[in-house]
Amino acid sequence: MIESSTTPHAPVKRPATRRLRLFGVAASVVIIVLLVVAARGWSRFRASLPILDGAQPLAGLGAPASLERDALGTVTIRAANRVDVARALGFAHGQDRFFQMDLSRRRAAGELAELFGQAALPLDREARVHGFRALADQVLTRLSKEERALLIAYTEGVNSGRAAQTAAPWEYLVLGLDPVRWRPEDCLLVVYAMTLDLQDETGHYELCLSAVRDTLGDSALAFFGALPGPDDAALDGSSAPLPPPPGPRLINLRKEATITHRDPSEIENQKSKIEDLSAPGSNGFALAGARTTSGAALLANDMHLNLNVPNTWYRARLEWPRFPKTPGAEPMSTLSPDTHYVTGITLPGLPFVIAGSNGHIAWGFTNAYTDNGDLVVLNLNPTAPELMYMRGTEILEFDRRAAQINVKDEDPATVESVWTVWGPIVGKTSRGRPLVHHWIMHDPAAVDLHLRNLETAKTADEAVAVAHRSRLPTQNLVVADRSGAVAWTIAGPLPKRVGLDGRLPVPWTFGDRGWEGFLPAGAVPVVRLAPDGAATLTLDGDTTPLPLSGQLWSANQRMLGGKALERLGDGGYEFVRRAAQLRDDLSALAQRDPNAAASASAETPAPAPATAPKSTPADLLGIQLDDRALWLAPWQQLLRATLTDAAVAQHDKRGELRDLVARWEGRASVESVSYRLVRAWRAHVARRALDPIFAPCLDVYPGFDFHVLPYEQSLRALLAQRPMHLLAPAYASWDDLLLAAADDVLAEFKERGIPLARATWGSRNTASIRHPFSSAMPGFLGRMLDMPADELPGDYGMPRVQRPDFGASNRFVVAPGHEDEGIFHMPAGQSGHPLSPYYRAGHAAWVRGEATPFLPGETQHTLTLTP
Repeated sequence: MIESSTTPHAPVKRPATRRLRLFGVAASVVIIVLLVVAARGWSRFRASLPILDGAQPLAGLGAPASLERDALGTVTIRAANRVDVARALGFAHGQDRFFQMDLSRRRAAGELAELFGQAALPLDREARVHGFRALADQVLTRLSKEERALLIAYTEGVNSGRAAQTAAPWEYLVLGLDPVRWRPEDCLLVVYAMTLDLQDETGHYELCLSAVRDTLGDSALAFFGALPGPDDAALDGSSAPLPPPPGPRLINLRKEATITHRDPSEIENQKSKIEDLSAPGSNGFALAGARTTSGAALLANDMHLNLNVPNTWYRARLEWPRFPKTPGAEPMSTLSPDTHYVTGITLPGLPFVIAGSNGHIAWGFTNAYTDNGDLVVLNLNPTAPELMYMRGTEILEFDRRAAQINVKDEDPATVESVWTVWGPIVGKTSRGRPLVHHWIMHDPAAVDLHLRNLETAKTADEAVAVAHRSRLPTQNLVVADRSGAVAWTIAGPLPKRVGLDGRLPVPWTFGDRGWEGFLPAGAVPVVRLAPDGAATLTLDGDTTPLPLSGQLWSANQRMLGGKALERLGDGGYEFVRRAAQLRDDLSALAQRDPNAAASASAETPAPAPATAPKSTPADLLGIQLDDRALWLAPWQQLLRATLTDAAVAQHDKRGELRDLVARWEGRASVESVSYRLVRAWRAHVARRALDPIFAPCLDVYPGFDFHVLPYEQSLRALLAQRPMHLLAPAYASWDDLLLAAADDVLAEFKERGIPLARATWGSRNTASIRHPFSSAMPGFLGRMLDMPADELPGDYGMPRVQRPDFGASNRFVVAPGHEDEGIFHMPAGQSGHPLSPYYRAGHAAWVRGEATPFLPGETQHTLTLTP
């Protein structure tokens, strides 16, 4: 049949149309493949969630154990004995925090580059010098039988918890790697990882002191590094007048031919990060029973650390019988006098509670900043100084160590170090002689697990005895007991020095200077508060009264003077203003009018009433949240005095600065503009005044930083006395310097594009609490991993220490035996898995400072672990 010309024909398939259809088919296939891959990835992602309910076998258990979780993910573990508790806690840590634990052990061992490649090499190089993995092996062999049993049970629990998940932790899915099993020695590496956060592993502080002494003289060190100082808040009330500044015969900047003064924006870029990173520390303070509503002593503790996702700590309540249970017995369901229980924070990687309360005592820590390392000046062998050195009449060869670092997708790297019998070489003196760092943590005897015995201590004195036998990075221990007694002492080893004070480098060549092991318990100072508030200091068997009025505080300051200070040494104590504010806040609690509303923020305490009011956990939480900028108030007054009418007439923006600074809120609140502006001005004043003075120190020690010195008191003295010989010739007067710093502030905010009126502290102090992977993820995924970018009140120099990624890693207030009245906060959440309901649980309360319970809440999930 012949078609009519009007019959429609099939369309012609042009090449372009065919290509479009082929592209559509291919794209559909790709999308389907991607969806399948995504579904499989999502399935694996979800499969790495912790198991919350049902029953799960856990090999090695002596009897069934239970693992309960409340609305915040806080874990309550009930088991038949302490070893089974450790096994169950390991199971929980392994499910919730294995990747975090892996990072901790790798940080200490110098093995992060195996996961992250070249980016992690600098950290690995620093850590490998110390040989912590070999040290951990040695420590493991030194542990008691009971301690090893705990580590083995915990380790088996970690690996069982990890294996019970049908997929590896989600981070390994992203990295494309398999996790490595946990080992008992890895628990000890976690201790060393925390040590790297808390201690000076290179002698940096002593190198800075030495640079000042060697270039500017002893009088400059006495002035800029005064210890004790006039503003100290030591428990024994010790202080000393500030020595006079060095005279013009020692330092005369006016005679210098050339003074190099860096551009303020360059200084801001180089120095602001250093100044803004407060040294790791904490607040720990307590009231004796006579000053509390419960009659038990009341403890507050908030440990200041870098803030990450997940958080450093893991909340837990542990319960086990005081006496052995019969084999096969069911886990405990109710608390009884025959039960041990302890509630607080654990550190993933370790099998016990680090800080908390056991019903008899409550305890917490702050970083002690005792002197845990000394710089040793080497005497080289004159015949072959590059190969040998002297110890007495002995000629010893240098120990040249090399370690290989495996790097992901790259060839291995090598790190080399030169060691002596006293430790590794870390620098040189001003005359070019090698300096060795003799550090307490290079001794395997400096680490053990004896601190676990705080879980069962019943009195403050028992806790002190545990602290003196414990080996850990040295900490201030503050402990409160149920009877109302309080104590402070040092937990961890202190070196027993002979022939030196340890503050500056000296040779140890002839054996008349050095260490003779650790200080014995009786040589470590102890401050006690009796239940009625009477205070005493005990040292070397002698007891002396102290005027503490039933309160005790620790904020990384110098705690004592005299002979006690000689024993503790100087490891770079923290800015004293925070400790003084804690002390004064505690005193103000006793002076409140009992008929008026309690307020820890009152500018002027009321006169002491006839009967001092008793304090509650909420009162101490108020002190933890105190963001008043008392230390900065004199700077605000000085800036206002600097911005005179004549000064304002010379610069059109100075008037706006003066007006904004005049609206002084007096606190580091998120809406405060004046706080941010005054703070920035003070920083510029410090740099303009001190950079020229300390410039020669950089020639001796390139890493020199005056911020590690207690320079606030000396800077204020310079501004009060205004010695011309310590003023750089760039300025005709000190007033010129102060005005130049004010103009620095104007230039800084102009460069940043921030109008002065909108320069609130909150916009500067915005939370940046991030997961390690978030910066490498697309925006929305990164935000899913991180905590919200909340504007946060607080700063250094006040109890509420807070920076975008640094601050209170926990807050708790508790009286032993009254835990149901206690308060607890923790940033981020309990779980490390973004799909877990506990990933952010509790974070908002931490941001807002809301009082939330110390004890776990109602059980939402129960997992039974069976032998």
